[in-house]
Amino acid sequence: MTETTVILALVVITALGFDFTNGFHDTANAMATSIATKALRPRTAVALSGALNLAGAFLSVEVALTVTNAVVRIKNANGTPKASLTADGGEALLLIVLAVLVGGVVWNLLTWLLGLPSSSSHALFGGLIGATVAGLGWSGVNWNGDGSKLDGVIGKVILPAVLSPVIAAIVATAGTWLIYRVVRGVAQRFTDTGFRWGQIGSASLVSLAHGTNDAQKTMGVITLALIAAGDWHSTSSIPWWVKVACALSISLGTYLGGWRIIRTLGKGLVEIAPPQGMAAESSSAAVILASSHLGFALSTTHVATGSILGSGLGKPGALVRWRVAGRMATAWVITLPSAALVGAATWYLAHLVGGLAGAAVIVALLVAIAALMYGRSRRTPVDRTNVNDDWHETQREGV
Repeated sequence: MTETTVILALVVITALGFDFTNGFHDTANAMATSIATKALRPRTAVALSGALNLAGAFLSVEVALTVTNAVVRIKNANGTPKASLTADGGEALLLIVLAVLVGGVVWNLLTWLLGLPSSSSHALFGGLIGATVAGLGWSGVNWNGDGSKLDGVIGKVILPAVLSPVIAAIVATAGTWLIYRVVRGVAQRFTDTGFRWGQIGSASLVSLAHGTNDAQKTMGVITLALIAAGDWHSTSSIPWWVKVACALSISLGTYLGGWRIIRTLGKGLVEIAPPQGMAAESSSAAVILASSHLGFALSTTHVATGSILGSGLGKPGALVRWRVAGRMATAWVITLPSAALVGAATWYLAHLVGGLAGAAVIVALLVAIAALMYGRSRRTPVDRTNVNDDWHETQREGV
C-alpha cells in the first residue's frame, strides 16, 4: 500500500466524519420548528429527518459537481490536469483536502458546543479556499469560472451565501403574514392543530432538500480526493459508492440530532407558533431545492435561520430575540474567513511535517480536539428531554 493510498483513506474517513457532524449540526434546519411547536416528538422528528436526508442525497449531483469543480483549479485551460497537482502523485491536493476537512469538523463541533447554527458549508468552502491558497497560491482558486458567467467561488458560493437568507426571510415574512391574514377570526386551537399537521409535511420537505444539498458537498470533496490520487478521472460524475457512503453518514448524524442547535433555532430566536413554523419550513424547502437544482452550494443553516426570522417578522406582535440573532449573524460573518485561516494553518502544519506523517498529525489533532469538546459538552447536556425548556435571554449554551 502506497503512502498516497493511506492518505486517501484518511481523507475519505475524515470526510465521512465531516458529513456526520454536518448531519447532527444541521438537524435543526429541518426539525427545530416542528419540535418547538410540538408538531413532532423530538425523537420522531430526528428519525424522520435522517430517513429523508438519506433519500435526498440520491436526487441530484449538481452541488457535488460544484464542489469538485468550482473551488480548486484542477485542470488547465486545455483540459489537462495541472502539473502542480499530479507531480507527486496527487499528494499536494490530498493534503489540502484533508486539512480542509479537519478544520471543518473542528468548526462544526465548536459551533455545536456553543449552540450556534453556523454554516457547515461555509466552513468547508472557507477551509478549501484557505488551504488551496496556502498550497497552490491565489491562482489555484477558481474565483470566477471561465469569466463568461458567474461561476466558480463567486457565483456558486459567495453570492448564494449573501442572497439566500435574505430571500428566505422575505418569503417567510410574506408567507407568515398571508397565513395570519387568511385564518384571522378562526379559533387558535383549530389553526394550531391544522398547521401542526402541515408542519410534518413541510419539515419533511426541508429534510429531503437538505440531503440534496449538504450530503453532496462531501461527495464532491471525496471525488476531488479520488481525482488527486488518480483513482477517478471524471469531473462530471460521482462514484456510486461515494454517494452511498455520504448519504448514510449524513443520515446517521441527522438521526442523532444536534439538540443544542435545535434548541437555539426552535426556542432562542423566535417564540414560534405552528403557522409560523409551517411558513418557515416551506420557505426553506423552496429556496434549498431551487438552489440544489441550479448547483448553488448554499448554506442550509442560513436559509433556515432566515426563514425562522422572517416568520417572526411576519406575525404581528411576535417576539424576535435580536441579541440571539446578532450572535448568529456574527458567526455567519466570521465563518468563511476563519475557516480559511484554519484551513491554511492546518495545511502548513501537515506540509511542515510532510507526507503521511503530516496527515497523521493533523488527524490525531482532530481526534484530541473532538474528545475535548465532547467532554466539555457533558457539563451542560442538552437532549430530547430538555430541548423545549423555556429560553432565558442570558443563557449561553455549552459555556
